[in-house]
Amino acid sequence: MSTAALETLAKWAVPIGAIVSGVQSSMYTVGGGERAVIYDRVSGTLPIVKGEGTHFLIPWIQKPHIYDVRTKPRNISTTTGSRDMQMVSLTLRVLHRPVESRLWRLHKQYGKDYEEKSLPGIGNEVLKSVVAQFDASELITQRDLVSQRIREDLLKRADEFHLELEDVSITHLSFGKDFTDAVEQKVIAQQEAERARFIVDKAEQEQLAAVIRAEGESQAANLLSNAYKKSGQAHLELRRIETSKEIATSLASARNVTYLPSSKGGNNGPSMLLNLGQ
Repeated sequence: MSTAALETLAKWAVPIGAIVSGVQSSMYTVGGGERAVIYDRVSGTLPIVKGEGTHFLIPWIQKPHIYDVRTKPRNISTTTGSRDMQMVSLTLRVLHRPVESRLWRLHKQYGKDYEEKSLPGIGNEVLKSVVAQFDASELITQRDLVSQRIREDLLKRADEFHLELEDVSITHLSFGKDFTDAVEQKVIAQQEAERARFIVDKAEQEQLAAVIRAEGESQAANLLSNAYKKSGQAHLELRRIETSKEIATSLASARNVTYLPSSKGGNNGPSMLLNLGQ
């Protein structure tokens, strides 16, 4: 390369480098799920929000601040008192993201660490306020109502800080040791009362069954007595025959019996019915 060409290249190297650097510094890129807020040294934070893509700005005068606007989780924990002065520990899970149209306001008022400055404070405030409206037992039996009340109040407070909440849920709820022991004792007492009630009901049913059985036996005895009175020896003879058949069947099936005595009794031998007819 000739000396003239080198001199020409050296002459334009600095201006070209300055131009390239100026072009690079006047461009910035906003990635997916991000938004940009522009700070102007003359006008301050501009009331505009830049979306995804490549954008231009005035070098040195303007500076972009990139924010992630995707939904993020946050756990908020607190310990407070219920309406009946029972200590309650709660953990709240919140899905949040900044309101895109007001991102420049959020940047102007709270900066990049807006999450740390807003969510813990308003979360504890709402939790303490709502829990104080319920008794400890109501916090257990009406958990859906408590969660709904917390969600409604927290949505209002978060909107004041330019935040949008997509989900609010109670992930942990526990009470002090004294209240927990009292609940356990109450459950045990209820179980014992149910057991005692079952025993009483069982005894009553057994007593009722005994009365019914006794009444049935009495009625059977009366019917049998009436039958004897009406039929006389005929009914007794029928019972004797039935009993004789049962005894004969029993003796026939016994291994040690090889001879069945006469069933007539009297002079012909012993009777199997022991003179039942007589």
